[in-house]
Amino acid sequence: MEPRLSRYIWTHTRKQQLWILLVVALSMIPYFLSFDLPKQIVNGPIQGQGFEGPGSTQPFLPISFSLPFFGEINLFLGFQLEREGMLLALSLVFLLLVIINGLFKFYINTYKGRLGERLLRRIRFELIDRVLRFPPGHFKRVKPAEIATMIKDEVEPMGGFTGDAFVQPALLGGQALTALIFILLQSFWLGIIAAVIVAVQAVIIPRMRRRLLVLGRERQLTARELSGRVSEIVDGIGTIRGHDTSNYERADIAARLGRIFKIRYDLYEWKFLVKFLNNFLAQVTPFLFYSIGGYFALQGRLDIGQLVAVIGAYKDLPGPLKELIDWDQARQDVQVKYAQVVEQFSVEPLIDAKVQEVSAAPAPPLAGPLAAVNLTVADDGGSKVVEHVSLQVHPGEAVAVTGGSGGGGEALAEAFGRLIWPTSGRILVGDVDVHDLPESITGRRISYASSEVYTFHGSLGDNLLYGLKHAPLTETVYEGDKAAHRRWELLEAKLAGNPSFDLNSDWIDYEAADATGPDDLFARIKAVLDAVLLTNDITALAVRSTINPVEHEAFAGEIVAMRSALRRRLEAEKLSDLVVFFEPGSYNVEATVGENLLFGTVTDTVRWEKALESHPFFKTVLKRAGLHETFYGMGLEIAENVVELFRDLPPDHPFFQQLTFMTAEDIPVYEALLQKVRGRPIEDVSEEDTIKIIRLCFGYIEPRHRFGLLTDDLMNKIVEARSEFSEGLPADLVGIIEHYQPNRYMASASIIDNVLFGRIGHKHTDGSERIRAIVRDLFESLGLYNKVLAFGLDFNVGAGGKRLTAGQRQKLNLARALIRVSDFYIFNQPLLALDQRTQDQITRNVFAFLREGERRPAIVWVLSNPALSELFDRVAHFENGRLVQEDALEERPKDSDYKELAS
Repeated sequence: MEPRLSRYIWTHTRKQQLWILLVVALSMIPYFLSFDLPKQIVNGPIQGQGFEGPGSTQPFLPISFSLPFFGEINLFLGFQLEREGMLLALSLVFLLLVIINGLFKFYINTYKGRLGERLLRRIRFELIDRVLRFPPGHFKRVKPAEIATMIKDEVEPMGGFTGDAFVQPALLGGQALTALIFILLQSFWLGIIAAVIVAVQAVIIPRMRRRLLVLGRERQLTARELSGRVSEIVDGIGTIRGHDTSNYERADIAARLGRIFKIRYDLYEWKFLVKFLNNFLAQVTPFLFYSIGGYFALQGRLDIGQLVAVIGAYKDLPGPLKELIDWDQARQDVQVKYAQVVEQFSVEPLIDAKVQEVSAAPAPPLAGPLAAVNLTVADDGGSKVVEHVSLQVHPGEAVAVTGGSGGGGEALAEAFGRLIWPTSGRILVGDVDVHDLPESITGRRISYASSEVYTFHGSLGDNLLYGLKHAPLTETVYEGDKAAHRRWELLEAKLAGNPSFDLNSDWIDYEAADATGPDDLFARIKAVLDAVLLTNDITALAVRSTINPVEHEAFAGEIVAMRSALRRRLEAEKLSDLVVFFEPGSYNVEATVGENLLFGTVTDTVRWEKALESHPFFKTVLKRAGLHETFYGMGLEIAENVVELFRDLPPDHPFFQQLTFMTAEDIPVYEALLQKVRGRPIEDVSEEDTIKIIRLCFGYIEPRHRFGLLTDDLMNKIVEARSEFSEGLPADLVGIIEHYQPNRYMASASIIDNVLFGRIGHKHTDGSERIRAIVRDLFESLGLYNKVLAFGLDFNVGAGGKRLTAGQRQKLNLARALIRVSDFYIFNQPLLALDQRTQDQITRNVFAFLREGERRPAIVWVLSNPALSELFDRVAHFENGRLVQEDALEERPKDSDYKELAS
């Protein structure tokens, strides 16, 4: 990278800098005229110079000049104006100059801002480009948070400085010099005084500010280290809590914050000392002007108009001068930051940019074997994890690598997958070194998966298809405003040195997935998910998610129609009591009292809690239905029972999971409330306490909690009160409740709840598993399974895929490698988070999947279970980084037997 920021800026913005410098030079003309005009106004119309006689006039805006041999040439004699007219005309000219100067500043500042943002965009892209080209080993020595901080925050000032790098000294220096020259033209001695003060400021202030640069550099480094430390705390929170070191981390952070505070405090002290001195020097000069300039005026050596003009010119001198000194400090500051960034990102050897060039063309198949030739790989400490290993994997061959953790097989697989670079020796594909091949070939024809998984934030489907997004394969057609915006994007990307890729294009390489387009890609996805046993996991995620029935109207209608199919299936299997369905005229004993009373679900919990406490509607309806006092008494019994049964249990006791109306933290609250209201009639209890008691009823389920509080009469009363809640709901509460309707999809409920339209009965201990199996079969038979699976692919996996289990993430990572048609598949113990039985099953499924049809790619699998070696052509056994044994198996399954093995 270019070591000096100023040269980097000039290299990439030369033409724009020259243009804006020309504009700055032109702006000096009206700037100088704005200094001279006040003198003309004061001496002319105001003091009457040139208007001595009554009715005297002077020309306004005459145009004339003198030429040698020709004398005076008058192009325009001007407008003859009297004293009042001249005052108004000159004042309007002054206003015009103010506007012109303002427009110049507006254009210059806007242009500078755009120029700075372009270069900031260029710098950030270049840094991220270099991160993508870092050698693999370098990532073990850097903290991601520090790299992110440098790219996001530390280069930010460089963008702002870019527009000022050459323009600001020209503009500010030009303004200061113009003001100084004008003062010298009016009075030599006042000009000398101003020049001396300016020289003192220009020499002393920058020297004092060097200390600020040192402190600023220390602040930047400590802030970056703090960012990296906070990132470590977030990533290692489990370790911290598991070892009770949270207070040690607090002490470390407190010490770092104390150091940052000390640096920043010193910075503020020195900064304001410099500012005090600078302001003092700036204010001394007007004192000298008023005293010395006033004396000259009294002596007649300076007229009043000149003195006013000098004072006015000097008023505009300290500002540019101060900003010029600030610019010099900013220049040194950003140069220091730029040097630090260059130091961090100047990594050798950097991957050649040609290796990562975009290629939309299909990658040609790899010819020849994949081979390690006298390969040696060392870790960061210099210890050899693979030593002088030579191994050749022929096309179509399956090689098992055994030896356990630390044997060397894992490092060999990483070398095959280009995740680590050899210390000596080579990795060859045919006769070509794999590191000389572009990633557009190796990244498509060699697929790698290990137990170390990174899942990107986004949908599950995006992560699954991530390995197919190599290049924009289709050109998106834009129309109207979008087309104009796209042209603007392309122009700005070109000026900022960014690629012009369109992220909205279709990046999925369907051919690489053995598909012809989006229509048949889904079948391929489903086959891969079935192979890694991820289909059921995704289906479970899908049925627990919610959808918008307006956007998916057809699917919502099919789910509603499926309710009757479920009933028929349960009746046919004599499992009618497995699900208690919601019926408008009956009480659902498996649902809460609240669900039965409202005959629906609350869509906005916050509004519901607020309305329950303060809205008169609920109290009025409960009293009208004869339930207010009943619910109060019922709530008291619930509170009494819960407090008696659970008050001595620890908060994390599993019994609390059965409570739908009270948490462990609520126990002492209700214990105190019972002591307060016990034995008192409801009329003497406050409205707030009454609501707290009644609220307990809404989460009560008789078969689950078994307090014996629901009688047939009470259940009938609750059913009769439903109409009040569905028909008499006030306008300000509309939308807070979504009522159950047999022929309508409920937007607030999950897909599985919409299918059931009821609650699973507690009589069956395995009810949840049985109903899931039945629903899955119904999805298959009704042709809805693929649609449900598609909703599961839209599931957001969260940051780092943390909404998935470790096993699900490893399955997804394996599926991401399998969905791409490759010549070599490198599997480096990809399923360590799963139990051995599941690992064995998936391994057999993968073999069956890869040997299906005419495909026969090469497979290298680092096994955690040596018993699976029977699936392979050869077994390579490693010990202590060396290949100690290599055997070819005499008997192994034929390709046609893999499906039978998988089943």
